[in-house]
Amino acid sequence: MLLAMETDEDVQARGRALSSPVRLRILRLCLHKGRTNKEIAEILDLNPATALHHVRTLLATSFLEAEEPRTGNRGAKEIPYRATGLSWRSKTPNAAPVLVETFLQEIDGLAPSEIDVWRLGVRLNDANRTEMMERIRNIFEEYALRESDVDGTATSIMLAHHLDRAAD
Repeated sequence: MLLAMETDEDVQARGRALSSPVRLRILRLCLHKGRTNKEIAEILDLNPATALHHVRTLLATSFLEAEEPRTGNRGAKEIPYRATGLSWRSKTPNAAPVLVETFLQEIDGLAPSEIDVWRLGVRLNDANRTEMMERIRNIFEEYALRESDVDGTATSIMLAHHLDRAAD
């Protein structure tokens, strides 16, 4: 999906920006709350210069935007960054490996009780499989476009679909 006045170069730059699990994790961290580069680096256990490189890539591709600067604990100017939601509307070819790796990084260290996992095997023809995936996508889309609940808890959901060639 091309956005207004978007060039092929813009699309390619956005694709590259979304090809990093670290950048995807930054977007998730900044989705509901503006975070400074220092906060991002601390949460992701990154060198601040490395975090800044990723933040600048996300700023240049409009996945992040700077909020109003604030004064930090020691009087220094801090700039919080917030995800724009553009990543939800951006299509990235061959995104599955980076999305799976990002998911694995995000759940690393969580207790099994902190993760809900479902696995389902069904036999569907093309029409019914397409219908199922469209319905699931519509549910994701509905919740992605909703305003965040002020009293809500940040939550992540990953759904993976694949054909099960071994079961044929």
